[in-house]
Amino acid sequence: MERKKISIGKRLYLILVLAFFYLPILYVVFFSFNSSKSLTNFTGFSLKWYEKMFATRSIMEAIGYTVLCAVIATVVSTIAGTITAIGLSKSRRAVRELVNQVNNLPMLNPEIVTAIGFMLMFTSLRIETGFTTMVLAHIAFCIPYVILSVMPKVRQLDSNIAEAAMDLGCTPMQALYKVIIPQIKPGIISGALVAFSMSFDDFVISMFTTGPGVSNISIYVYA
Repeated sequence: MERKKISIGKRLYLILVLAFFYLPILYVVFFSFNSSKSLTNFTGFSLKWYEKMFATRSIMEAIGYTVLCAVIATVVSTIAGTITAIGLSKSRRAVRELVNQVNNLPMLNPEIVTAIGFMLMFTSLRIETGFTTMVLAHIAFCIPYVILSVMPKVRQLDSNIAEAAMDLGCTPMQALYKVIIPQIKPGIISGALVAFSMSFDDFVISMFTTGPGVSNISIYVYA
């Protein structure tokens, strides 16, 4: 009986948390179809705001830059973060702790500090800021989140599973693709989703690392 109460309490808590995060988003989405500009009084269903959005070239360019940057950053950071997490599991403890401390810095630092750091780095290297620098910055701050998502799954793996696969005839690459990656796939997927969300929603770092004529949707809305 007590277990049932605890289970119901956990479910209720989860529902409240999800409602807290997603109800405001659903509210905004609902009123985006409002025929008037009001966010409190729904006067009628209309698609005119979406028609205006698709007819505005600057908005579509911002959306295009946002999606393209997020996709590239997600793919590269997921691959790099997954390989790093697997490599760290086989590394010495001192190396693993050092890399984990460095990996945590972008997540612990305020975004403004990270953004200024990227800007100063590109400026000191005399790299012209633009879409490429924005993508590089997004990849850099997305990789730690991928590592953080994949690492727990890597730790749950049997340390002998790769060796057993190679004893049965697999090459190291085959053991990686056929044995290790399928076992840690949930962590890879969650890391990729977090990376995409972080890149798609980012404003501060994008603002400091982009150049003239290149802006994502966050910068466009701010401007």
